[in-house]
Amino acid sequence: MLALVFAVQRGELVMRRFFLILAAVLLLPCASFAARADGPPAVAAAADLTFALPEIAQAFRAQTGREVKLSFGSSGNFARQILGGAPFELFLSADETYVERLRERGKTLDSGKLYARGRIVLFVPAGSAIRADSDLADLARALDDGRLKKLAIANPEHAPYGRAGREALQAAGLWEKTRGRLVLGENASQAAQFAASGSAEAGIIPLSLVMAPAMAGKGQYATIPESSHRPLRQRMVLTAGAGGTASAFYDFLQKPEAEAILQRYGFITPSDQ
Repeated sequence: MLALVFAVQRGELVMRRFFLILAAVLLLPCASFAARADGPPAVAAAADLTFALPEIAQAFRAQTGREVKLSFGSSGNFARQILGGAPFELFLSADETYVERLRERGKTLDSGKLYARGRIVLFVPAGSAIRADSDLADLARALDDGRLKKLAIANPEHAPYGRAGREALQAAGLWEKTRGRLVLGENASQAAQFAASGSAEAGIIPLSLVMAPAMAGKGQYATIPESSHRPLRQRMVLTAGAGGTASAFYDFLQKPEAEAILQRYGFITPSDQ
């Protein structure tokens, strides 16, 4: 009889431990979610903002004490991730078309705000035999005489700056000639790295990346006329469910201090237009 009592007590203890462990496991997702909610909001930003946006985030932190978590990449890829449920609270796209698509799918609070217009340049690294000119005339000659073996641009299928680069080459009648010599970056920042490192003799990349201190002395560039491609209208938007810090950062991006930083990196801001 005593043995039976011990067995029952031991069984109750085992069951109690089981339910405690089960409760702890079930509560883990809630604890993880709370930790994410309390942390800095995730911001998805086009790669052309790689240098400008951290400066703006630093100024935002200095004024408010709040932080944001920045991720950089191609606008098309970020749009697909947000459609798939990625927990970004703010999206800064290099092409406003992606913002509109997200709005149509109910993924944003509204249609957002235009924060800048971007420019592209022909960049040639130090030591390249190609001359940087805005009409791409020497690039055309270099295709014929063999000086151009590799040309870096972002992938035009999902990177707006790559799309603008393709359109500029088409306008100059050079797209078909260059297609076999393209080095495609996953985003504009990677294309700039290819060009600056000498992996390509030239690159069509964002002006904002060329003007970064990290690119000083890496080569020469010429700004390509906007008439050669569709405008790079860059729009930002808060996603559905964005929190207070993301909303505050969104508002800060529209202030003169943030605009001044964007202008320093070659962007045309709403106050310029």
